[in-house]
Amino acid sequence: MLEEILESYPEEEMLKADGFDDAIIGIDWNSMRLIYSVKKCIDILAKHMSEEEAIEYFEYNVGGAYFGEKTPIWCFDNF
Repeated sequence: MLEEILESYPEEEMLKADGFDDAIIGIDWNSMRLIYSVKKCIDILAKHMSEEEAIEYFEYNVGGAYFGEKTPIWCFDNF
């Protein structure tokens, strides 16, 4: 999905979350920000820790971080 988005919008600068490329589910056309599935992000983290630890890690280190106006959008899907 990331490659398709970057190819479609080569002139846009998008902030991506390292290690979570497989969790990208789309783009917000208004702000040109990447949209990530929270469920998929937690699944990725849970490969390296317990699900509870993955949720906590995501909440404090990923989803709660702000990097300016291009900060990715976190979609709470399938929760």
